[in-house]
Amino acid sequence: MNVKWLGHSCFLIISDQGIRIITDPYASGSGGVGYAPVSEAADVITVSHAHSDHNDVASVLGKPEVIKASGIKNMKGVQFKGVAVYHDESRGKERGANIVFCFDVDGFKLCHLGDLGHRLSKEQIAEIGVVDILFIPVGGFYTIDAKVASQVCDDLKPRVIFPMHYKTPKLQFPITGVDEFIAGKNNVKKLDSTEAEFKVGKLPDVTEIVVLRPAL
Repeated sequence: MNVKWLGHSCFLIISDQGIRIITDPYASGSGGVGYAPVSEAADVITVSHAHSDHNDVASVLGKPEVIKASGIKNMKGVQFKGVAVYHDESRGKERGANIVFCFDVDGFKLCHLGDLGHRLSKEQIAEIGVVDILFIPVGGFYTIDAKVASQVCDDLKPRVIFPMHYKTPKLQFPITGVDEFIAGKNNVKKLDSTEAEFKVGKLPDVTEIVVLRPAL
């Protein structure tokens, strides 16, 4: 399985069988999003919520199936579970709802938190279940910040963590960069690469944080 960070909360996940999944495609140039247009092909798109920096499905090539609701759906031989959470700490009163997507690829249990805006409840943690690879927002302001993101990681206990939704030179949102999240943590890998590869059955013994370079 290959994981490629396109930018912001948008990842391209390619299974060993060639199934292409894109998470939260952004609208390039909207509201301070300076990443280049997604322009990658996909079989399935997950959309955590209806904000332009997460739901520009038109920018994705091919004829992908789009999943944007809670519940269980099977697409292209992959089971997706959407868990309903919120974009803020006020049960959606400020920024609305958010969907966490959990799905299995090549035997790995992936979890993309979208624009999670609060610490997860015990019930939500149980519904999400086992997580091998976690995609988590860390920039704060619109989402959980570095402190709460660290608590969520402790709650979900993933083996690999990909930070996302943080300030970069191509993103003009009033949020923090990744350094606040990774400060003081062990097993941080800052890669000069846009992608990471995972072999079937092989995960780190100790949780790793993997920081990629945005592809776009």
